[in-house]
Amino acid sequence: MTVLSAANLKKSFGVEDVFSDVSFSVNKGDRIGLVGPNGAGKSTLLKILAGETGCEEGSVYAAADTVIGFFHQNDLFSSEKTIYEEMLAVFSDVRAMEKRIGELGEEIAAFSSGPEHDEAALEKMLGEYDRLQQEFLRRDGFSYQSEIQGVLRSMHFPDEVFGKNTSSLSGGERTRLALAVQLLRKPDVLFLDEPTNHLDIDTLRWLEQYLRGYPGTVIVISHDRYFLDHTVNRIFELNNGRLRIYEGNYTFYAAERKARLASEMKAFEKQQTEIRRQEDMIRRFKQRGTEKLAKRARSREKMLERTERLDRPAGPADRMKIQFRQESVSGNDTLHAEGVAKTLGRGETARQVMTDVNFDIKRGERICVIGPNGAGKSTLLKMILSEIRPDAGFIKVGHNIVFGYYDQEQSMLDESGTVIEEMRDAYEQYDDRELRGLLGKFLFRGDDVFKPVSVLSGGERARLSLLKLMLSGANMLILDEPTNHLDIESKEVFEDALIDFPGTSVTVSHDRYLLNRVPTSIYELDHGTITEYKGNYDYYLEKKASMAEEAAVQAAAAAGNGPGEAGSAAAGDAAAEKQKRMDARRNAKELQAKQRRRERRIEALEEQIAALEEDIAGMEEQLGQESLMSDHVKLAAISEQLSGKKEEMDTLFQEWEALSEETEIL
Repeated sequence: MTVLSAANLKKSFGVEDVFSDVSFSVNKGDRIGLVGPNGAGKSTLLKILAGETGCEEGSVYAAADTVIGFFHQNDLFSSEKTIYEEMLAVFSDVRAMEKRIGELGEEIAAFSSGPEHDEAALEKMLGEYDRLQQEFLRRDGFSYQSEIQGVLRSMHFPDEVFGKNTSSLSGGERTRLALAVQLLRKPDVLFLDEPTNHLDIDTLRWLEQYLRGYPGTVIVISHDRYFLDHTVNRIFELNNGRLRIYEGNYTFYAAERKARLASEMKAFEKQQTEIRRQEDMIRRFKQRGTEKLAKRARSREKMLERTERLDRPAGPADRMKIQFRQESVSGNDTLHAEGVAKTLGRGETARQVMTDVNFDIKRGERICVIGPNGAGKSTLLKMILSEIRPDAGFIKVGHNIVFGYYDQEQSMLDESGTVIEEMRDAYEQYDDRELRGLLGKFLFRGDDVFKPVSVLSGGERARLSLLKLMLSGANMLILDEPTNHLDIESKEVFEDALIDFPGTSVTVSHDRYLLNRVPTSIYELDHGTITEYKGNYDYYLEKKASMAEEAAVQAAAAAGNGPGEAGSAAAGDAAAEKQKRMDARRNAKELQAKQRRRERRIEALEEQIAALEEDIAGMEEQLGQESLMSDHVKLAAISEQLSGKKEEMDTLFQEWEALSEETEIL
């Protein structure tokens, strides 16, 4: 059943089209991820669908009585209500119903016990009471308070802050509260614009599970690739003013998009080669000066004019370019911590975030720090930078360390200047031409370099901060949520640069895709201490699960089940689960090897096909030469060779298509 659709939408700002001819339909229960680079118009499209803004052309259809809920990127509360009062407001109609049911109960009791009563009036009250009771049950009226508490706790609002005024909340807390409100409203269609930006990993997991079971339809804008993989079944890509639809999650989309871009680039290059060949033949025909060849030239010119020219697909040239370089090499021992403790705040608001933190980081390691919000991750980075002193213990910085710091709030940018002035002040050794070249690599082109820093979007501020970091020459990168405001392509470029960086890095991040690609070790900061996991995020999850299994077996043994049936069953389950994971890893490795062999064969086929295309083009050119027109024997021989080449190319293409389809399925 279609709940929402759009036909031929066009949106412009001034004379520039943001997107045009955007059409799609959304079915009940769809989970759609809306992706695309920053500035592509994703938030604008959701606002058009929600009726918050208009468009120049096109129409939007929503099924009758469809309720749309919209979580915006910058939803902030400005009321004087408490956290709990904001949540209660979601159920204002249910609470009014509850109040009316209570009043009716009292009225009916009083009316029935009186000496005389109007039977018709009593029947009317009983009918209203019964109707309200049924509606109250349908709306889960008896459980809304526990539902409020559950959602708030999942969003890391403990019971003791339920009475806190919303005006005193931080930006991240307000964003989480706004998201909680929308989830409780349970609209038929839920729009989520970057819901993951201020959530820690535990909350992200909870949100993923919640959305998978959500009874309505969800359209989510997100640059969190791991989140998209676990929540959506369709991807809408908005880029260069066009919308493309992919029927799968993010991993499916990424593979399909890569294959599509490769195919489009090949088609574009093939067409360009053919155009150049035709233009060259036209030129040569004209140079011959004969009427017959001049006529042929005119015919080919008309054919070229009718040819629909393909646009050059966006490729690597349109991506941000990052390469972190270190101007000097540090010693092997870069950071060492022993017994670090830290308490934040004073008096009643004091909160101990670290009790006994220890670690030892060597040159070249890429450390990623994870943990719940409020665990002290950003505080740890500031202690490494000596911006904050520990209450106990120490952090020793190694020999010849040069720090480069990325602050997630970009508070180190000067709001009073322009983009190019920010760069001039930081790097006086570069002239404006060099600075504009560097800024261009970070997608600040043309007049963008004269934009005031104060009006930059989150993504633009992130790119400017990363450029300054790239030029710093640091050999120790300290990064606090560096991918929060980057689009997907920029995240991938950044991750590649961080992996290639020869120095050392310590990164706080909730981006689980990054956590799988970048780290050599994961540090989990929780309950005041750090636990090290030497591997990526998937290894961390596997290790945690294994530790939980061992703890369960030990608990069963401690409870007296050691040699008995319960203990044996728990041990057997743990062994079976371990074998299952080993089998899964072995199967995954076999699949990866098979995929690599398939990819190598595809590359070889593509090279053979390209060579055949060149041969075919050469033979077709020979057939067009005037000198061969009277040599029927040679013409026949070339035609026969040409036919054989085309048959061979068809065979290779069939194999290429079959292998490509297998790759897409995998």
